[in-house]
Amino acid sequence: MTSRHLEPIQPGADAPDGEHIEPPSVPIRVSVAVVEDSDVVRERMVDQLGHGVTPFATIEELTARLTGTVPVVVVLGPSCATEDALAISERVMQQYPMLATVLVVEELTTTLLQQALRAGVRDVLALTGDSNTLAQAVQRLAVGLDQSPRASAAPSEATPSAEAPASEADPLEVVNGEVLTVFSTKGGAGKSVLATSLAVTLAQRSDKPVCLVDADLQFGDVAVMLKLTPHHTIVDAVSVLDRMDAPLLESLLVTHEPSGLRVLPPPLEPAFADQVGAAEMVAIVEMLRSFCSYVIVDTPAYFNDVVLGLVEVSDKVMLVAGMDIPNIKNVKIGLQTLRLLNTPMEKLLLVLNRSDSKVKLDIGEVERTLQITADALIPSDVVVPQSVNKGEPVVMHSPKSGVSKAITSLAEQFLPTAAKAPPTTGSRFRR
Repeated sequence: MTSRHLEPIQPGADAPDGEHIEPPSVPIRVSVAVVEDSDVVRERMVDQLGHGVTPFATIEELTARLTGTVPVVVVLGPSCATEDALAISERVMQQYPMLATVLVVEELTTTLLQQALRAGVRDVLALTGDSNTLAQAVQRLAVGLDQSPRASAAPSEATPSAEAPASEADPLEVVNGEVLTVFSTKGGAGKSVLATSLAVTLAQRSDKPVCLVDADLQFGDVAVMLKLTPHHTIVDAVSVLDRMDAPLLESLLVTHEPSGLRVLPPPLEPAFADQVGAAEMVAIVEMLRSFCSYVIVDTPAYFNDVVLGLVEVSDKVMLVAGMDIPNIKNVKIGLQTLRLLNTPMEKLLLVLNRSDSKVKLDIGEVERTLQITADALIPSDVVVPQSVNKGEPVVMHSPKSGVSKAITSLAEQFLPTAAKAPPTTGSRFRR
């Protein structure tokens, strides 16, 4: 998703007699409330969010002040991280659809995260985390509430029925994005390097969100390659799949700030991989493409039900091969497998990595062996391991390198004409 530059939130101020006063002229017309029974913790959270935040000791105290005519972002403190408090919060959100919540906890656990998301909480953060993270989470929810039709409606129209889903308060533009899967039949072929740089390039050129999904559920490297510290993973998305909608899924993504790319990381531990099946993965990808212009999927280097499901729903599958005999042998077997599964060959793109390596293996010979023409040739360059060790995509680390030019040219094949950069001389891409 492209980054949005917003002025700081100026929430509604306190008002006597239990009424909210909406500020007369501010960039974002959303009130912000903090609910926490500990005076010390409550003051700390208010300080993090800045002037104008309204503090409350209990959810009941907040509810008594709600009018249903002003959008409100509610920050629930650690004292609200209980089953009873979350149940009360859920009932309040059902009664007031123009309300969105963030939960701040002492220690973030998978169980607590699942409970909170099932109760309708939009985001869960650790109290000890970066103070800017809380402000950014509130800002994101406030923008969605402020831009919703409910926020701009007349007071007589601004209190919807309790049956209306809370997700309608945070609309996302509906698109029909492309799913681009990067696959290899052998580890070390460079698929994760290609996936991250391809995704970053598309994110920089697209005017709509672009998401990278790490579907290597046991040993995914995308977060490391982009130097990200995710708060949520695909396991969290699966845990709330029964009530998942686009705004909730969007809130689980982590942003690569330099490019605006949104990322859905893999499980933090290999043992959690079993919680994500092919049906769940496909459902998540299909929902991502509903609001992302491109969904790039990095996969493990072997066939399983998840990979086969992704191949089936993908618009294009980039098959990455290195210039050595074991790689070529595995790619040939992979192509045979895909043909047996009736995969349309026109959706496959062959990418030869390290194509200029002096290994006495001719590109034409490789194409004859595989019975398919290479769609992209990516040269070998020392800048690739350097960029990986630095946690920076090679297209940002060394944009003028032959590798970056080849990946950029590959990305341009998926972009509309208006978004393409002028042709780069010396490109290694060919059709």
